[in-house]
Amino acid sequence: MKVIFIKDVKGQAKKGEIKEVKDGYGMNYLIKNGYAVKATDTSVNRLKKENAEKALEENLLIKDMEVIKQKLEKEKISFQAKTGNQDQMFGTISVKQIKEKLNELGYNIKKQDIHIPNPIQSIGYHEIEIHLHKKVIAHIKIEIKK
Repeated sequence: MKVIFIKDVKGQAKKGEIKEVKDGYGMNYLIKNGYAVKATDTSVNRLKKENAEKALEENLLIKDMEVIKQKLEKEKISFQAKTGNQDQMFGTISVKQIKEKLNELGYNIKKQDIHIPNPIQSIGYHEIEIHLHKKVIAHIKIEIKK
């Protein structure tokens, strides 16, 4: 029996997959508990249509994120830092500070999307990454001034 999974089933399949399963398992467990539906011509066509719509939405989202990436990479972000002898900073610039600065500029970026490869502990320019989408990563330069 072929079924289309409508929910993820650990160890079996992910949502949207079509798989061949034993009749008893398909009818008595998967279909009965709402994890799958029987794969008929109608349900397979509906699945293909849904997948095409999802792909279109994903492409539009990626294009939107590319536009935001272009704008972000043109922004000039700078911080004032207190320094001691030999221009050593007191503390570091945190993800929270970067997020707040981006919010001031009108970008709604989550803290978990900001990635700092090395701690920002010195005066000068530093590059960070902002993950806007799994396929769109913006590289931003941050300037630290005295």
